[in-house]
Amino acid sequence: MGRKLLGLVLLASLTVCSSCGFFAKGHREKTVTIAGSTSVMPFTEKLAEHFMVERPGTFIDVQGGGSSAGIQATMNGTVAIGMSSRELKGKEKSLHAIAICHDAIAVIVNPKNPLSGLTTAQVRDIYSGKIRNWKELGWIDRDINAVTREEGSGTRGAFEDLVMRNVLIDDSVMVQDSNGAVREVVGNDPYAVGYISLGIVDPRVKTLFIDGVLPSIQNVRAKRYGIVRPFLYLTSKTPSPQAQAFIDFVLSDQGQAILRKEGLIPIHG
Repeated sequence: MGRKLLGLVLLASLTVCSSCGFFAKGHREKTVTIAGSTSVMPFTEKLAEHFMVERPGTFIDVQGGGSSAGIQATMNGTVAIGMSSRELKGKEKSLHAIAICHDAIAVIVNPKNPLSGLTTAQVRDIYSGKIRNWKELGWIDRDINAVTREEGSGTRGAFEDLVMRNVLIDDSVMVQDSNGAVREVVGNDPYAVGYISLGIVDPRVKTLFIDGVLPSIQNVRAKRYGIVRPFLYLTSKTPSPQAQAFIDFVLSDQGQAILRKEGLIPIHG
């Protein structure tokens, strides 16, 4: 009797484990892993929240790591969708790139800074180390505390392409690993300057006019503001039905409306 009871317990345990394996496999099959740009990440998380409400059977797993990491993970096939906030280069162009929206890079200072604008050349000189004191720009005799993103960041890559133009960022410039961290530093330091996605600008910082033009959705659409980069989703093969469904959602009127509400520039409408 004891042996029979033990056998039943073992059978039940195996059945439970088998069921767990079944559901785990099913869960994995319906999970869409997305990784890459920390600039695109918060907006993808917002989109994923809306998508999962409508499709509760699919889980969207959104991770960061930076544009370069997302591109590499897509090329390696370790993620379903990569995220990049810069254009692809060289062998990266073998990937299928899907523009989900556009984003302006805003140059920001602390609200206590009285300057309203800079030229592209002045921004380049600040980050190259040629201009180091606010007095050179008509303000106070204090060092400029410039803040940049880390190597591999899509925001930094776009900033280097669009603003620095083959001039190197000086090694003395402070490095932060996310747009949010740059915003935090500038928001707490009256003598700091940084650059971040227009979509996360808030009252803690002040956006500067660049070459007389303020970054805005209207100015980007009218092609008056030039520091603009795409937000890209990347795939290396035919997406799974779940991944394709999410991409379709992001490109739909509903998805584009969410991005517009978040301060980004939709690809249509």
